[in-house]
Amino acid sequence: MPLAPAISDLEQLKNHPAVACLFAWNASAIQGVKFDRDEMTIYLDRANIREACALLKDNAGCPFNFLSDVTCVDWYPAEPRFEVVYHLLSIPNKERVRLKVRLNSSSPAVESITSVWPGANFFEREIFDLFGVRFTGHPYLRRILMPEDWEGHPLRKDYPVEGYR
Repeated sequence: MPLAPAISDLEQLKNHPAVACLFAWNASAIQGVKFDRDEMTIYLDRANIREACALLKDNAGCPFNFLSDVTCVDWYPAEPRFEVVYHLLSIPNKERVRLKVRLNSSSPAVESITSVWPGANFFEREIFDLFGVRFTGHPYLRRILMPEDWEGHPLRKDYPVEGYR
């Protein structure tokens, strides 16, 4: 069975619960959407990520009440270089949504969502440690996997294979 083509038109996706909620709240915060293989991805402005997460968590119509993962992708040498990816789950509705924030290599920083989901603490520390993305407002942002005196961030695409010498 062939796959349906991806939909990236905001007008066609306005009825999706997460998109409708965010669009009603702040349409300018949505930078793009993509519905592909039954998965919804919403690209957000980095200045609005914490508020968007809080809004989706408390949405009565479709509460995305579980943060299952926060991760990062390095698209080096492209700009914007980094994407911080938030995977949310609505347990009552059995629905998932993916939020993405794009960051330039010159200022890889985004607001922490630990005030919305305290469980984001270790995800954000891991991303900071391995990619060098800073989370402003994080309660304890320091390395979690690498030693404190480690130079660089090992999951960046421009990190030397054998490390710095």
